[in-house]
Amino acid sequence: MRRPAFPASPFNNQPVAPPVERLVVDDRLTHDRHGLGRVVRVEGDGSVIVDFGSTVRRVIYPNAKVTKL
Repeated sequence: MRRPAFPASPFNNQPVAPPVERLVVDDRLTHDRHGLGRVVRVEGDGSVIVDFGSTVRRVIYPNAKVTKL
């Protein structure tokens, strides 16, 4: 038998995902493997082209390895 749910219970609330930050050209970010970089181009499919100094890479954003600074 299931217990009744109380409307004011904090357990009834579903967690809300935070809004996804958008990257624009010249934003700085850090990548776990490649280090500090600057956004060179934003593509429509959710990826960005990032210049890490020694290399230029295409990175999917949002990603667990990428943090916007």
